[in-house]
Parts: sequence; structure tokens; C-alpha cells
Amino acid sequence: MDERSTVNRTDDAWGQSYWAWEVLFAVACVATAFLVFFSDSGPVAKAIADGLIGLMAVGYLVLGRRIVHGEGNGAARVLASAALVLCTAIAILADTTASFVLFFTIPLLFMVLERRPAVVSTTALILWESASAVLNGGWHNPSLRILLPMTAILVVFSILAGKFTSDVVRESNARARLILELEESQAEVERLSREAGTAVERERLAREIHDTLAQGFTSIVALTQAIESEVDTDPEAARKHLALAGHTARENLAEARAMVAALTPSALATGSLPDAVRRQAKRLSDETGIVVGCEVDDELPPLRTAVEVVLLRATQEALANVRKHANASTVRLRLSAVDGSVRLQVTDNGRGFSPQATTSGFGLRGMRSRAEQVGGKLTVRPGEGGGTELELEVPA
Repeated sequence: MDERSTVNRTDDAWGQSYWAWEVLFAVACVATAFLVFFSDSGPVAKAIADGLIGLMAVGYLVLGRRIVHGEGNGAARVLASAALVLCTAIAILADTTASFVLFFTIPLLFMVLERRPAVVSTTALILWESASAVLNGGWHNPSLRILLPMTAILVVFSILAGKFTSDVVRESNARARLILELEESQAEVERLSREAGTAVERERLAREIHDTLAQGFTSIVALTQAIESEVDTDPEAARKHLALAGHTARENLAEARAMVAALTPSALATGSLPDAVRRQAKRLSDETGIVVGCEVDDELPPLRTAVEVVLLRATQEALANVRKHANASTVRLRLSAVDGSVRLQVTDNGRGFSPQATTSGFGLRGMRSRAEQVGGKLTVRPGEGGGTELELEVPA
């Protein structure tokens, strides 16, 4: 199948202006039929010529239009073109006046056939016009004086006009294919964008759950274990840890509700970032007995909510890592403004940290991802006197 049949022309620029061609076809058919009817030929010749013109018109309406619009395979195009050439040749042979059908036959051949066979077919029909005049009136036919020079002109004109028609159709088809490809590409981009958005949202939820609910549940489990060991030997400590477990559970519930409603963290919704950081430090001290030194600049520059969330979540994750992995007795936490940025530093005196160690956890990876989203930088390194030092710097 050639490229003419790959695109439905009713959807492209050629299809939108196709009505002009059909007007030309109708006018040429009717005008040629009238000229033949009033010609000097005999009634039989007129009947044959007009009958074939009518047959071509009906054939175009029934089958030709569908082929021109891209339906049918290559064999159907060749057969239709052969039938068109045959009818045109017989009509011209019956009455030379019928040669006016070339006004619609030649463009139609260029629409249906590839350029080379279309040029051969149209040239043969134009030459056949002069041959028909010789067959009907002999070499002394007076119309030959006009037909012979006109034949050469018509051959050149038909080739140029046919080339123009072919180029227009080919360019129109190419544009239609391009539009189709762009639409398919746009649909693919939208699909990938939805998938990427889903992945980002999934990762965000994973970070939120890890930084809030999972850490809260870890605290509750640790407190419950402490209560089990203290309930008989130290009821006062057990009551204290029970109160902390209840408080942690309520905070977890608030975080879960805020997450579902896509709001800011509950710790920020009820106070400032410095207050939220101090509460995290106090909770670690109350629940574990670790000495936590907390230094927070009250005069921090105004921060976007997204930046405050990153700093708070980093604080929570850093302190959770101290609780779970560091085996530390003291922690120093500092939140300060430095040269147009806000810096969070968390240092402990625990067992230390190896930068070469690989971990399958989500904590550090989640913190780095959050920091990068707001243009920040996270650094984790061994402390100067042992332990671990975490530093997060984000633009204000």
C-alpha cells in the first residue's frame, strides 16, 4: 500500500479543501456532457461519449471518492485507474469534443496513482486526443492545427499540475501523520507524567510514614517494653512511661489525620519550627534518658513551609537514629541561621558511623531526597571525638 492510503484525508488540510476539487469535477462533467451533446458528431458517437462520461461520474461517486480518501489497496487503485483511462480513451475516440474530460481525469489520476505511472497515463491520454482527431477526420482534420501544438503544451502543463497535486497530497499526508504522531506522543507523555506523579506521591507518603508514624510506633513499642519491666518494681516510672506512650499515640493520630488531609505536619500546625524542634529533643530525653542539649535560634529567617517540613523531618530522623543505633549518652542539637541558609546539626557520642557502610533503610535516603527537593545538602560524617555528626543546610 502506498503512502497515499495511510492517512484519512478527511482529517487533514487536503480533506478540508477537498470540496473545491469536487466542484471542479462536477463542472467539468456537466460542461463536457453538454459540449458533446451539441457537437457535430453522430448520435451514436454522442451517446457513447456522454454515456461514458456519466459512467465515470457514477464510478467516482460510488468508488472513486473512497479511493481518493485513502480506502482500498494498491490493486484497487490500479484497477480504478485502468478503468478511468479506458473510459476516457473510448469517449475521446467516439467524440473528440469529449477530450474536455481531461480536466478532471488528469488530476484524478495523480490523486490515485504514484507520480511516474500517473505521468505516463496522462501523457498517453493527451496524445490520444490528437490520435482520435486523426482517426475521426484524417490528417486533413482542421482541428489538428490547434490540437498538435496544444498537445505539447498540455503534456507539460499536466506534468507540472500533476506534480503540484502530488506534492500537495504528499505534504498533507505527511502533516497528518505528524499530527497523529504528536497526539500519540502527547498521550504517552501524559501517561508517563501520571506514572511519575504516582511514584513521587508514593515516595512522599513512604517518607511521611517513615518519619512520623513508624517512629512514633517505635517509641510506643519501646515505652511498652519499659512499662512491662517497671509495672511491678517501679510503678511511678511505669505511670510516667504510660503517659508518654499515650502522648506519642495521640501525636501519631494527629500526624495520620494531617497526612490524609495533605496538611503540614501537626507539630508545625500548632507552633513554630523552633518549638517543634525543642519538643522532639525533649521527647528523646524523656523517653530514653539521653542527655539532649538543644540550641535553637529564635530569630530564624522566614522559611517556606516545605523547608520547615524538611528541617523538622530531618530532626525527627536524626534523633530516631540516635535512639535506635547510636547507643549514645549525650546528643547536641543546634538549629541556626548561617549566611542566608538555615543549618541543622545533630551530634552524638555514640558508636559512630561508617560512610562506607551500606544500609537498606529509608531514613538517610529519605532525608537526602527531601533536602534535594528544596535545594539543600545533607552531610553525615563521623564526629571529631567519636560518635556521629549530621548536618543539613537548606536555603532560607
